[in-house]
Amino acid sequence: MRRVTLTQFLIEQQRAGRINADLRLLLEVVARAVKAIAVNVSKGALAGVLGEAGTDNVQGEAQKKLDVIANEILVQANEWGGHLAAMASEEVETVCRIPFDYPKGGYLLLFDPLDGSSNIDVNISVGTIFSVLRNPPGDDEPQEQDFLQPGHQQVAAGYAVYGPATQLVLTVGNGVHAFTLDREMGSFIYTQPYMTVPEDTKEYAINASNARFWEAPVKRYVDELQQGKSGPRGKDFNMRWVASMVADVHRVLTRGGIFMYPLDEKNRDKGGKLRLMYEANPMAMLVEQAGGAASTGRERILDVAPVALHQRVPVILGSKDEVERVVAYHTGA
Repeated sequence: MRRVTLTQFLIEQQRAGRINADLRLLLEVVARAVKAIAVNVSKGALAGVLGEAGTDNVQGEAQKKLDVIANEILVQANEWGGHLAAMASEEVETVCRIPFDYPKGGYLLLFDPLDGSSNIDVNISVGTIFSVLRNPPGDDEPQEQDFLQPGHQQVAAGYAVYGPATQLVLTVGNGVHAFTLDREMGSFIYTQPYMTVPEDTKEYAINASNARFWEAPVKRYVDELQQGKSGPRGKDFNMRWVASMVADVHRVLTRGGIFMYPLDEKNRDKGGKLRLMYEANPMAMLVEQAGGAASTGRERILDVAPVALHQRVPVILGSKDEVERVVAYHTGA
């Protein structure tokens, strides 16, 4: 059986007219950066990259050493290729500009360099999330406002999960496709075409320690799941929670389920927990492309009009039937 590499897959997408050459090359650069991050993650204590960096990010969160390393790898890999007009990172307050002596392209790249970094020191899967937008025509020096496009305008989105195997999961608007890193060959190999989220599920992911802060619709939904066969759902459900969005969503994409970080009394003043531009939008695009659904509980995530680069939103995504049920509880339908 012929093994298809990520490069071959992207060339085929270009030939089919789904992407152009610049977007293909941009995605290849992101993939190369992912390989470099995977090497650093895999070395852990051997490379002295565990523990705190001694700095805070724009969110006021303590940065891990690998947060800083992953951010630097992505910025340095992408700033010189000529495919980008600018970048934005969850770890940096303002837009990351392309140095004046490098050529610029027509795309904007947003990324969460190392999602789930609180798990690094305990050797649990972490990941990288990214989103690609078009730069507005005629704008050679993109400002924050140029990034504030609703998620349905994304031209590509994906994530890498650094687990027992490193996988890259990608959409360019034609389904969701997974690639596994062959460490000996140094190539991403096409291993899961057209990933699909089952409409029905028996698994859910939510941080149960926040139960006392949940809104009534979420309490109702989770209570019904916990009642199992004797409750209104008539079947048992299992709860899974990794505290790494990449790992939790990867499980949903692989075998179904629902992932929730809803609005609650703890995060209400911030608008939610997860970042719209770096986490919610790219994951929502992937889940919808795989046949699932993604909502804030009150509206489709991909229709949210961004107002700030580091805006937060509630996130409820996964198997379509379950997401629609939670949304119905929120709307009273």
